Amino acid sequence: MNGRWAVGLVAGSGTPSERIAAELRRRIVAGELALGARVPSTRRITREWGVAMATATKVLNRLRDEGLVRAVPGVGTVVAGKPAPAAGRSREPQRVSPRASQRMAERMPEQAPEPASRREARPEAESTGARRVRAGGERDLTRERIVATALRVADQEGLTALSMRRVATDLGVATMSLYRHVPGKDDLLRLMMDVAFGEQPLPEPPASDWREGLETVARVQWRIYRRHPWLASTMSFTRPVLAPDAALHTERSIAVLAGRGLSWEEMAQASVALAAFVCGLAVHFEREAQAEQDSGLSAEEWMDRVEGEDHERLTADPERFPMFDAMNRGPEIDLGLEALFEFGMARMLDGIGLLIEQRGGEGGGLARGSANK
Repeated sequence: MNGRWAVGLVAGSGTPSERIAAELRRRIVAGELALGARVPSTRRITREWGVAMATATKVLNRLRDEGLVRAVPGVGTVVAGKPAPAAGRSREPQRVSPRASQRMAERMPEQAPEPASRREARPEAESTGARRVRAGGERDLTRERIVATALRVADQEGLTALSMRRVATDLGVATMSLYRHVPGKDDLLRLMMDVAFGEQPLPEPPASDWREGLETVARVQWRIYRRHPWLASTMSFTRPVLAPDAALHTERSIAVLAGRGLSWEEMAQASVALAAFVCGLAVHFEREAQAEQDSGLSAEEWMDRVEGEDHERLTADPERFPMFDAMNRGPEIDLGLEALFEFGMARMLDGIGLLIEQRGGEGGGLARGSANK
């Protein structure tokens, strides 16, 4: 889509989100976006139409409310159905046929159409654009339900899709009713963080070996960030949020270092530095998910596409890039997130071991064989 056409579209009648949604709806009807195909992400919508992220989010929310698209974890937002014909059109969109559903499920199981029971439970949009409150929705509303819904939205669609209004919409309640249970979005994020860390508790009892204890904490954190890709970007090590289940990780790390000859400052710094390393690397989980949604390519597919051109650029001048030239001639090197996590964690633990050894503490030094890794 060229920039001039996009600007002309936004300059038409109706709100920007309505006009962009209408264009995407047209593409779905015309078959330009087939069933199961990825639709433009919020980031791509902001680029193509020059609108704010909030507007792009409204576009996808509108299409999702109509049943035309749905979010698929690890894939993005995909086409789920087509609108009914203009004549006698009902509010309920046309759905994927059973045979088409089966074909889609065989090709990508997680893209199977949404169960009818869930569709029936979704409130319809009124003519004013407001949502009907589900019967008993506010009466049954709890902080736990709010946090669980927010976690689902963030896990499936990222933090850009998360708002108090979106959570209220999914719960079928008025937005203001959420504030009786959660003061605001910042508080909601803190509660989500605590639940995410609490889902995977640290094993008991703590390891007696300090290195095994720190490695256990780091691996649990890595699994938590992988399960919730948005989480790492919300963490701060300069202005930490008081989340008890998250604080237990620092408590455990300091505890396994106690009695090794380190000062309180050294134990705290070692614990937080290791956690910061894990978090800093885990930030790329969300970035990779967004990049895959934007490009439609996995990390491996993207590398296969650009590898030849980039390698030629870096190895065409071996005098300027002698190390790249040498590496290109050697065996394949794994620079994936898992490999970087394993390497970085081991080297940090090696360094902490040397510090313990310098302080005369027990159990210091390099782990067996680590010097050769």
